Amino acid sequence: MSEEYEEVCALVPTRNEAATIADVIDGLFEVGVGHVLVVDGNSADDTAAVAAEHGAEVVQQSGDGKGQAVREGVSLIEAAYVLLLDGDGTNPPAQASRLLDPLVAGEAEHVVGDRTADMRPGAMSTLNQIGNRLINRAFHRIHGEDYGDILSGYRAFTAESFDRMFLSAEGFGIETEMAVECSRHNITTRVVPTTYRARPDDSETNLHPISDGARIILTLYSLAKTSNPLFYFGSIGAGFGTLGVALAGYVAYDWLLHGVSHEVIALVAGVSVLFGVQLLMFGLLSDLIVTLHREQTRRIERLNK
Repeated sequence: MSEEYEEVCALVPTRNEAATIADVIDGLFEVGVGHVLVVDGNSADDTAAVAAEHGAEVVQQSGDGKGQAVREGVSLIEAAYVLLLDGDGTNPPAQASRLLDPLVAGEAEHVVGDRTADMRPGAMSTLNQIGNRLINRAFHRIHGEDYGDILSGYRAFTAESFDRMFLSAEGFGIETEMAVECSRHNITTRVVPTTYRARPDDSETNLHPISDGARIILTLYSLAKTSNPLFYFGSIGAGFGTLGVALAGYVAYDWLLHGVSHEVIALVAGVSVLFGVQLLMFGLLSDLIVTLHREQTRRIERLNK
């Protein structure tokens, strides 16, 4: 076993992955990972039994969803470093060193495996690829960071940096939350290229592109209110402002051309514009407070060092 990976625990959330979990666990031990923890989400197949046979510690998830499984798993880990990957065989365990080496060397606190660097045929549908690009661009626009592939389930991090995160997502939004928390808490993050393979034919995905994609986008947007309040409140304010201007335009048009007045619609238009302006102002003030808070946090961290 590689001594440098003895303080690493691989965390593998699973649900009905009996067809692939054995190869994943064997591959992790082959690269020298000291401990493998499988958090099984009440699989209907033999996932738990197969994982135990191949040397992994297996615990049954107490709740539902990948996010809850990740949080529960990390709470059980005593190792200094955590390697997170899926149990479906899409993340090659042989590439674990790409994610772990920057952690062990102290060069990063969180490492994201970029699946788009080497995506194999059939690994991701066209719809999912489009959604993935849009979400990553939205994240960069909202949070000002480029983490390559924020939805990647292949990542590694220090236990200490994970403890600094506030995570609440139950499902696949956990990766999005982790990316936001890395940005929010100035966690040193590195992106490394990884391969993303297609699932075996006898392995079924637990991801639902439409519903889970909508939840991820909602999570990304809702978290913006504390990370980028100007964007969050400004976008809502812009929506109300646009509505107010459109209603005012209709009122003016109908009055000028037909002499018909719409007092109630005019009142709604005025209220909408004013509310939009107030939200924009609130966003500006909130953004100033967040910026000052971040600067103060950085100063405190430098003093503690």
